[in-house]
Amino acid sequence: MDQHTSQSHSNGSNDYEPISNLQDHEDPFQSSQISQVGMSGIHEELEGRHSYGILERFQGDSYNDVRDDGRVGRDEEVCMGREGRNEERMGLKEMSWFLRMLVGVSTLSGLLFGYDTGVISGTLVIISDDLGKTLSSWDKELITSSTTLGALLGGLISGTMSDYTGRKGVIGVASGIFVIGALGQAISHTIISITIGRFVVGVGVGLASCIVPLYIGELSPANMRGRLVTLNVVAITLGQVVAYVIGAAFQNVSGGWRWMVGLGAVPAIVQLFTLSLLPESARILLLQGKTEQVTRIIAKIYPHASQEEIMRHSDEMRSAVRESIRINESTTWRERLESLLRDGPSRRALIIGGGLQALQQLSGFNTLMYYSASLFASLGFKNATAVGGLIASVNLMFTLVALKTVDRLGRRRTMLLTVPVMIIALLLSSFFFHLLTSSTGGILVDGTPYSRSLASLVVISMMIYVAGYAAGVGNIPWQQGELFNLEVRGIGSSICTSVNWTCNLLIASTFLSLMDAISPSGAFLIYAILCVGGWFFCYFLYPETSGLTLEQVYQLFSEDFGVKKSLSSPIIYEPLGSPSHAWP
Repeated sequence: MDQHTSQSHSNGSNDYEPISNLQDHEDPFQSSQISQVGMSGIHEELEGRHSYGILERFQGDSYNDVRDDGRVGRDEEVCMGREGRNEERMGLKEMSWFLRMLVGVSTLSGLLFGYDTGVISGTLVIISDDLGKTLSSWDKELITSSTTLGALLGGLISGTMSDYTGRKGVIGVASGIFVIGALGQAISHTIISITIGRFVVGVGVGLASCIVPLYIGELSPANMRGRLVTLNVVAITLGQVVAYVIGAAFQNVSGGWRWMVGLGAVPAIVQLFTLSLLPESARILLLQGKTEQVTRIIAKIYPHASQEEIMRHSDEMRSAVRESIRINESTTWRERLESLLRDGPSRRALIIGGGLQALQQLSGFNTLMYYSASLFASLGFKNATAVGGLIASVNLMFTLVALKTVDRLGRRRTMLLTVPVMIIALLLSSFFFHLLTSSTGGILVDGTPYSRSLASLVVISMMIYVAGYAAGVGNIPWQQGELFNLEVRGIGSSICTSVNWTCNLLIASTFLSLMDAISPSGAFLIYAILCVGGWFFCYFLYPETSGLTLEQVYQLFSEDFGVKKSLSSPIIYEPLGSPSHAWP
């Protein structure tokens, strides 16, 4: 252990000296020797800001923290990030029972999200007989987009609401709203009443879609954060599959759609009863000054860690939160919103988070979730809901693939590899739709005996598209919580989620009309073009954040979007079978 480090630890203080002497050397970000672990401290020192001396935490025992020439050492073990390596030293190579329970209960919201967005596809096919009216394209878009409008409202209020009530409180409110909305739909007898029920459910979806990934991310170890947040996306896709299975089961049952929408209350009731098992987010508890509770939570997440390691981890988190407490106590919500827009790193994080969420929706995926049964019925498939379930199953399968790869391939690399798959598949769908509808003027006409082989090729191309979507765009935008510093994380996540639902509303309310106006072929061509724009967005603006602590990600945006910094000091992508990345 070097002398400077020894002195900093021998005084028993929880306050750490700033990293020194870095200004006398070349810009560390221009050197291949810089490690990701040094990013936070280096930027704070270069910018004259307070540093927690994060390199000194390693105590110099095996990490070669500071080289003889004063530069930060690269040591390959450190490249995964300070917190991730500390977690392995604390024995976290697999999930504890407490962490499994925490993720399991909270992701019930994801299951509800998926179920309530997926169930409408099968409902629209059979609801007409019960309402005594054949639904027009406008009726279907109204019912479908009402959920999205409610989700937009929920997303807008979720961040601010969670800053006052905590993340756990918002999850509870969302569960209650899910119950009310599901039962309200089940007793509906008019288009207006079911539209209102869908709107209520949408508010719950908006709250859950913003807060659950944020909650999981704030309680997750850094080396598991990507996979655990992706588990919520797995729950969403599982909910969609369940919705299609139940839809297929009730398709020929009189009034079966009422059971389909009403069953959405069951997981919500289960979550309400199990919510007491969940802790509040550790970072929120620190903002509230409840440090003892934080220590107990950390001990449960790291059951094999020593008391010293638990206290060190708690102290590191407390140091990172300290400045956020000062800001929260001295500023209003409006001032923090203005800070989000004025502060360079936060503004860049907002652009990236909002851009990724826009890409997720403008790629057109949810048109399949909302309208696939109607679309496949027009193509001539007898059990259109079952075919839609096949699409949802592919989504689930490749979301599970993403669960295994999101922290290993990296966020940026995954996006750059999977978006081209989506583009190619959308172009194929556009081409096959063009051939399929050539005899009907380019539009789909119900009852037309279309070519079964061409219809099957449309389905196959859509399955390829969904596979590419699920492996990347479907889950990575929900890592948005890691982009923001704590004092603006709730507001930033809320805005990004609102961007998602705004774009979702645009897609949901125009898809059927768009197909009528410019043909299915033209609609899918537009989605392909939007995906091309999304790929360039990721290439030029989205840095690699995998393996970094939440605080280090913020520092990545200190001067620009951080793409070159993240690539010049690469995270080590370990082999897929690496024991340090055990499956959760």
